Amino acid sequence: MKICSVAILLLLSLLCQAQVNPQDVTIVRDQWGVPHIHGKTDADAAYGLAWAEAEDCFPIMQETLLATKGQLASVKGKEGAIQDFIAFLIDTKGAVDDQMDGAMSPEFRKVAEAYVQGINDYAAQNPKEVYRKKVFPVSVEDLMEGYILSLTFMTNVQYDLIRIFENLFGEEQSPLASGSNGIAVSSSRTVGGDTYLVANSHQPLKGPYAWYEAHVVSDEGWNMLGGTFPSAPTIFVGANPNLAWTHTVNYPDLTDVYELEMHPTNKLQYKYDGEWKTLEKRRHTSMVKVLGPFKIPVPKTFYWSEYGPTVKNKNGFFSIRFPARWAIKAAEQWFRMNKASSKEEFMEAVEIQGLPGLNIIYADKEDNIFFLGNGLFPYRDPAYNWMDVLPGNTSRTKWAPEFMPLDSLVMVSDPKCGYVYNSNNTPFDCTAPDENPLAKDYPKTIGYLQGNTARASRFQELMAEHDKLSYEQMLDIKYDLSYPSIKSTRTLQNLHVLFNLSPEKYPDLADIIAVLKKWDYSTDVKNMQAAAFTVSVQYLLKYMFKAGLLDKNNDLQESTYADALRFSKKHLMRHFGKLEVELGKVQVHKRGDVEFGIWGAPEVLAAMYTLPGKKGKFESFSGDSYILIARFTDEGVVLETVNCYGASSRKKSPHYTDQMEMFVKQERKPMTLDWQKVMKEAKRQYHPGE
Repeated sequence: MKICSVAILLLLSLLCQAQVNPQDVTIVRDQWGVPHIHGKTDADAAYGLAWAEAEDCFPIMQETLLATKGQLASVKGKEGAIQDFIAFLIDTKGAVDDQMDGAMSPEFRKVAEAYVQGINDYAAQNPKEVYRKKVFPVSVEDLMEGYILSLTFMTNVQYDLIRIFENLFGEEQSPLASGSNGIAVSSSRTVGGDTYLVANSHQPLKGPYAWYEAHVVSDEGWNMLGGTFPSAPTIFVGANPNLAWTHTVNYPDLTDVYELEMHPTNKLQYKYDGEWKTLEKRRHTSMVKVLGPFKIPVPKTFYWSEYGPTVKNKNGFFSIRFPARWAIKAAEQWFRMNKASSKEEFMEAVEIQGLPGLNIIYADKEDNIFFLGNGLFPYRDPAYNWMDVLPGNTSRTKWAPEFMPLDSLVMVSDPKCGYVYNSNNTPFDCTAPDENPLAKDYPKTIGYLQGNTARASRFQELMAEHDKLSYEQMLDIKYDLSYPSIKSTRTLQNLHVLFNLSPEKYPDLADIIAVLKKWDYSTDVKNMQAAAFTVSVQYLLKYMFKAGLLDKNNDLQESTYADALRFSKKHLMRHFGKLEVELGKVQVHKRGDVEFGIWGAPEVLAAMYTLPGKKGKFESFSGDSYILIARFTDEGVVLETVNCYGASSRKKSPHYTDQMEMFVKQERKPMTLDWQKVMKEAKRQYHPGE
């Protein structure tokens, strides 16, 4: 009876909105289960995308919705409580309420409404899958809250939150592993004169921020294939018949932390411009699942100051301010980027400036390529050091939500060398060395990242070996598994210390030091010495996380590197009985009952991050995930893609693991934007609800 009443209420609520007719939407599944969605209108297509996402990922879609409503802990336990608290702290609801008026065009409003109708219709027709009935019906405002929460994480606000939260994050938690490679090569640099775009994001392999592949087509000109996240109404990275782009996470200064000057006796009063103001007290109780249906209330008190979200720790009160809170136009910007048919139209979409971070690497059929060091950068008073904790007692450090125009940002278009790229490194190394932009030409208050990643150094080494790239050589670069000659990364600038530890100084490590000396710096799955290094990295990543250093440029102590190698030796001997063991025996790519040895390591081009699994193995959790390669040829755009597991997160689906073997073999499947070919090769076609 309760299930029926939930469905009836949801259906009644939808009757008040303009409705998409599911018969105007066609979903085609190819041999890999990837959805190709056609609608008469853009709104119809968005409805179909929502339905397809729900068919494959409804539990994951609900995680984002629950987090924005502060209810994820009721399903995910302590892990969910962290996201509940963050959503409440940054006040996603308040941000949307403040910005919703005029935030989207009437055209995109129809798309957003159709998308949430698709989610609500699916929930109404599948009530047994609903985690919490009070979450539904979903509104457009809920959708926008999800964007702000996701973009907050994708612009690395979590690193400053970790530093000021202290005990909110447990040791077993880690922030989103965020990386990516983006490469665009023009015809002047390719054998055969094609233009290449490599979209190679390093996202989590599972969960709300794992890539979902889809192809969206409408009679109103939308024809886009690529990767998105479940609970998003557009494609985020990919290609249409005219152009392609990808994003990489960047690390400019997108968060400001303020230490408040508190009154010596009056609680919760802080000085601001010579006056004493009172912090607004905000309390959130998360109902945390502990066992089966049992939940316990976990309260947490936060505050709000002139600067925004505020937290108390043992050192005082700290406020945080970040542009992602003003990112409500991101959804429409991505929609406009999807529908752009030329570089000019694409740039018109980018000028919306809805994305608070994320670099853009672009290529098109007219042989244009560019790199944009993108972000929302406020006008900051240059008298202050914005990379440090700021004084929280003056309006001079409270910037207004007005951001520098696009022409203030790093952008390199059509360089003579014929390529642009980014591997989460400084934007001042995005093309050939003699054509790179110079840091001195840009405002210091932007706080652009300084320093390179090992992936960036390796990419430049490999590019220097070729006057022109064949497609096969481009693939060799993308899938490269070796570290560069210079042993340093952006976060471990003195990594070379690990490889130069003295066996005389550390006699207990002499044997594993000898293993590293033999290593050729390859992370191929059969390599016998790589595991000694990759297990050491497990220690170093955990150390930096606990110390709040994951987003910093670090020179670690020699003793820390020795401890990392000591950890590696102990682990390998305990679980494998030897120090030289195939990398694929130590780290695996696993889902359900399917398991393969996996190549890669942090900071090689084909990157892979792992977490402890069973029997001493480490299981992939982030890194190479969804890969799309576009070639613009005289005959049109040619696409190849692969996802790390499959098209569905449903365990009973035949597409739960069917791309895994192809993924670990570094192979891809051909894809098409031609709807007639899609229909000809269809394995199943249907209307939503059938």
